[in-house]
Amino acid sequence: MDILKLAACGGCTAKLPPGMLQDSLQKIPKFTDPNLLVGFDTSDDGAVYKLSDDIAIIKTLDFFPPMVDDPYLFGQIAAANALSDIYAMGGEVKVALNIVAFPENENPAILAEILRGGAEKVMEAGGVLCGGHSISDPTIKYGLSVTGVVHPAKILRNNRARVGNRIFLTKPLGVGLVTAAHRVGEASDESFAMAALYMSTLNKYAFEIAREFDISAITDVTGFGFLGHLNEMVGEGVSIEVFADSVEYIPEARRIAEDFLLTAAGQKNRNFLAGSVHFEGTPDYLQEILFDPQTSGGLLIAVAERDVNEMFTKLQELAIPSCIVGQVIPRGAANIVVM
Repeated sequence: MDILKLAACGGCTAKLPPGMLQDSLQKIPKFTDPNLLVGFDTSDDGAVYKLSDDIAIIKTLDFFPPMVDDPYLFGQIAAANALSDIYAMGGEVKVALNIVAFPENENPAILAEILRGGAEKVMEAGGVLCGGHSISDPTIKYGLSVTGVVHPAKILRNNRARVGNRIFLTKPLGVGLVTAAHRVGEASDESFAMAALYMSTLNKYAFEIAREFDISAITDVTGFGFLGHLNEMVGEGVSIEVFADSVEYIPEARRIAEDFLLTAAGQKNRNFLAGSVHFEGTPDYLQEILFDPQTSGGLLIAVAERDVNEMFTKLQELAIPSCIVGQVIPRGAANIVVM
């Protein structure tokens, strides 16, 4: 069942350009409810609303066209991507609703497989899938609206990194380059299988390890790429130094980037971040990997220096390798310096 024929672009590469989105959000009226603890003003991963002194709800949603031709795998990836925002806010998944766009003249068995893949990921996350909404559309789209819970005092934000923190990345990069190249026969099945494993793996497991340590900031890597989401972690008075040689990525992504098999979304990320990132001798192929839009990418976690070794050891017990990709430094000339 080839569903890629029904999508011009897929996964998080289908996101609107970050600059366009930023301009549009500035025109939305500001809400002043004191129980709204996190809104859209800081580009965080989910909204947080306080219900009581002990409980706040996290609200998020995410959906996109397919980037793989297997409907079941697509459902898994889309669900894992949507569920990730709950972990990036420090919460636990509770309830999810399906978001579906599907051509009414297509085989309903395809839709059933997409929904099965998504439902199984919700179950794996410990949540409950309890309905949703569907529309007829010539382009397949699928995702979830997810509700999680968190103690109001334990909310994790994306822009609270402190000087001296080390930055962890919990999944290798390159899935955007690999899936786009594989679609046109320019990437190996082995690399695509790696990308599929990374995209369909819940960030739950890395977060459950990381939450035991002193985390100051966290986000996940999706359509704005490693550097785009790292830039969102740059708070007042700090910059982030990236250890380029320590960044893990799918090996074939280097050859794909060197062959200039690049995505339009990656170039939009580069253009948007032109004034925020300074490269010091970073090869072109690695720059492309760092700008590459990720679908259901890993977590970026800023952790206290004293916890680095123990957290790294525990994360290495997982099937997918984590890496230490940078450190938070006092404010410099650029938000991000890639060494």
